[in-house]
Amino acid sequence: MTDRLSSYGYAFQIKIITALMTDRIFLQQISDILVPSYFESDANNWIVTTILEYQKDYNASPTLEVMKVKLHEVDQDVLKTQVVQHLKEAWKFAESDDLEFIKQQTIDFCKNQEIKKAILSSVDLLNTGRYDEIKSKIDNALKAGADKHIGHDYLTDIDARYTDTVRDTKETPWEVINELTSGGLGKGELGVFVAPAGIGKSWGLINIGAHAVKKGMTVIHYTLELNEAYVGLRYDSVMTGIPNQNLRHYQDQVKEELAKIKGELIIKYYPTKSTSVIGIRGHIEKCIMQGKKPDIVIVDYADLLRGHGAEKRHELEGIYEDLRGLAGEYEIPVWTASQANRSALEEDVIGAEKIAESYGKVMVADFVISLSRKVQDKLAGTGRWHVIKNRFGPDGITLPSNMNTSTGQINIYTDTSIQGKDAKKQMENGNELARRMLTQKYKEINNNDFE
Repeated sequence: MTDRLSSYGYAFQIKIITALMTDRIFLQQISDILVPSYFESDANNWIVTTILEYQKDYNASPTLEVMKVKLHEVDQDVLKTQVVQHLKEAWKFAESDDLEFIKQQTIDFCKNQEIKKAILSSVDLLNTGRYDEIKSKIDNALKAGADKHIGHDYLTDIDARYTDTVRDTKETPWEVINELTSGGLGKGELGVFVAPAGIGKSWGLINIGAHAVKKGMTVIHYTLELNEAYVGLRYDSVMTGIPNQNLRHYQDQVKEELAKIKGELIIKYYPTKSTSVIGIRGHIEKCIMQGKKPDIVIVDYADLLRGHGAEKRHELEGIYEDLRGLAGEYEIPVWTASQANRSALEEDVIGAEKIAESYGKVMVADFVISLSRKVQDKLAGTGRWHVIKNRFGPDGITLPSNMNTSTGQINIYTDTSIQGKDAKKQMENGNELARRMLTQKYKEINNNDFE
């Protein structure tokens, strides 16, 4: 068994560095058993030593900015150049799909080294019959690299139950949704918009993101359908109220409005089915390394992520489980959307049975709300939002809304509020408009037939 990582190859060692800098839990788990001299190059040795020292002092993974500062301590130009090159290469692997494999292999390698050391150091103990000491050495070696977090100690962590674990929620743009969810979505929670294609799922998610950015939060918006620039234009409309088709004529006004924004927004495009939740995790870590830890993550939309290759309904359920796991890992809310069946197009209210492919999505999510917009609603600029599932309060409630499809701005109300009653009147007007259009169409057809 080799004592160094050279047998695994250069790229493998670089990916270990990637994992150390992007996964705090992995770094914490392996910090006691990872020896810098396992790496074959002086540059990697220096990088790993620096990471381990930083973890010991601050109990965290160093950011790229930290590594840049530490580089000033290197006197050798050749070593400094090599370190910079290796860090750049490690950066490129932040979204690699095989990092979980790399981490497990590295833990196994380091544990085996600990066991080997324990066995070799036990030879003299064996000769002198000191068997208890041998057992202790072997037991300690077997425990090496174990996950140090055992969970919540009920009797001693009483204060934590009333501080750290209280729901730290991020509000939505809609007061009625905030009331129903006791403040919005909290850490580790998953919210899902459900609607047929072309109804307004993406606009709903953008409203969530725009509101958070205005509140000074950092939002990462992943898009798997529309390109980054187009999604940015949609945000411009929601932020400024300027119709999407008119934005190019008001660029100065857009810049003036965006200069007032306190938060940050990162929009990342992945082609459909080109990345998985693991890829998103890697990108989040890359953002964290640049000091841009998200307060909210938006995925538009989860059904277009790459899964685990199982039967489609199980694959989709697995994607939603992974997304909720991601929310828990980074202690942030995650919002996404799901497609409704084609038959839902003509429904006044879309229930859970209309969710495409897998009901398991509903079981995984914490908050699920559907959007129904019939032809009449599109004419009237209205829509019906129906709370399908709500872990934090009542569900089965249908809420009227106004929707401006030019600016993407959405307002959701209780049906008893003044605005809600007005929205319902608009829906009725939409029905009347639809009847008039059908009547006119009927007359045109009859006239054409007569001619």
